[in-house]
Amino acid sequence: MSATAVHSLWTTASGVTAAAPGDSFTAPKIEYTQLMPVLIIVVAAVLGILVEAFVPRRARYHTQLFLSVVAVAASFAAIVGLAAGGYGTTKAQIAAMGAIAIDGPTLFLQGTILLVAMVAVFTFAERRLDPSSDGNRVDSFAAQPGAVPGGEGEKAAVRAGFTTTEVFPLLLFSVAGLLVFPAANDLLTLFIALEVFSLPLYLLCAVARRKRLMSQEAAVKYFLLGAFSSAFLLFGIALIYGYAGSLSYAGIANVVDGSVLEIDPALADTMGNDALLLIGGAMILTGLLFKVGAVPFHMWTPDVYQGAPTPVTGFMAAATKVAAFGALLRLLYVALPGLTWDLRPVMWAVAIVTMLGGAIVAITQTDIKRLLAYSSIAHAGFILAGVIAANPEGISSVLFYLLAYSFVTVGAFAVVTLVRDAGGEATHLSKWAGLGRRSPLVAAVFAVFLLAFAGIPLTSGFSGKFAVFKAAAEGGAGALVVVGVLSSAVAAFFYIRVIVLMFFSEPKADGPTVAVPSPLTMTTIAVGVAVTLVLGLAPQYFLDLASQAGVFVR
Repeated sequence: MSATAVHSLWTTASGVTAAAPGDSFTAPKIEYTQLMPVLIIVVAAVLGILVEAFVPRRARYHTQLFLSVVAVAASFAAIVGLAAGGYGTTKAQIAAMGAIAIDGPTLFLQGTILLVAMVAVFTFAERRLDPSSDGNRVDSFAAQPGAVPGGEGEKAAVRAGFTTTEVFPLLLFSVAGLLVFPAANDLLTLFIALEVFSLPLYLLCAVARRKRLMSQEAAVKYFLLGAFSSAFLLFGIALIYGYAGSLSYAGIANVVDGSVLEIDPALADTMGNDALLLIGGAMILTGLLFKVGAVPFHMWTPDVYQGAPTPVTGFMAAATKVAAFGALLRLLYVALPGLTWDLRPVMWAVAIVTMLGGAIVAITQTDIKRLLAYSSIAHAGFILAGVIAANPEGISSVLFYLLAYSFVTVGAFAVVTLVRDAGGEATHLSKWAGLGRRSPLVAAVFAVFLLAFAGIPLTSGFSGKFAVFKAAAEGGAGALVVVGVLSSAVAAFFYIRVIVLMFFSEPKADGPTVAVPSPLTMTTIAVGVAVTLVLGLAPQYFLDLASQAGVFVR
């Protein structure tokens, strides 16, 4: 790939100068207006903790719900304001002393994450699905997560009607980290954002009301494997610093393409050593591919998706993918464009085994949440095809796919929360037999989501896959597109198998019931269906929006 082709994928920010060694200390210059979307969420999360400390227990749920919804809406409004002010295009710049990039991809991905967070807050707040215990309405989260599962403390907490309203500030802290992650313009900010959104998710995975041991097991697996991936990322950052003498993406890119001539004396032995660059780059990629759930770093995905409370699974499956792919794109296109050819064989291999592995293993699954987990792994492979394209269409197609995928995912997991039996959610596939006769509307909505996952025309899944595969083909990855289409055909088999099970099987006498949710979950599912159909029937406006947003600032 020629240097000119790479350089058309980002614009250069004006006025960013590095301080010379020995300069006197200058006060940091922080652009608060451009950072407003993140600051609003952080302030709301801190207020949420104060609510837990000072507001009476009876009033906490409504206070936290109101605070979370207002914060997410205000943050989204700030992003719309920044986009309208031209910060996604002509005024794109590097903010916060070079730590955060405010540009098209940042605003597009942050907007997507906040919309996902809004519908996720609604599923977190749902309180009509479980039968009320002792006259108190209950949600998906344990009455007292610190109590031993099944112990006296837990029973007393259930009798008293306790609820874990701390999940709302935890969600907001996670959202704050997710907003910074795709915007990070140096490796240190990237790592801190990763930890800020991961730690609350580890906790949220552990607080399911039903099947608590399974939930805690999922959280421990996620935490241990997440710690491993963070260590890989951090070690990679150390090696890249040794190579480039800089943590900022622009500084690294300049050393990679040879435009930096002066060598830091402290790093004279290591600067420009290609072995450090290749090993460090591979380790950082490992950390990011873990978060995306790409094979072979996917082992945590099915267990965590199955064990975590379903509202958390929906949020995590959608928002984490959006943020991680945003960070991956920025790293590859801004910091390491000179490595495109070196990394291409590795990325090809990862994309192919991810598409095939996710699709083939999903066929053998008997649990609906595990099936959706393997499906999300296959989708990570499809999105990687767009990342590999290494052309402007690749960026915009990935942005569009992430928008389409995230709403289908949150909607699908919201439907899973409705199908229940005596033990809580009925996630075993055999329980879903005949659901179309027992509850035609819920089965029809789930069928729409499954068809979108399968990439059937007139759904958002088709528009997204078409855009990604078209970009990959134009980028010279035709073989990858063939594998992608074959994987999609394999994947369509197990999605359609679930639809056949729901509509063409006899319902069992002792089968599950479909709970009637509050307007909160109804809104989540309705938004999911609406976005799926709009992006399927009239995707052009959103494709244009993604292509306008597809230029990184440097």
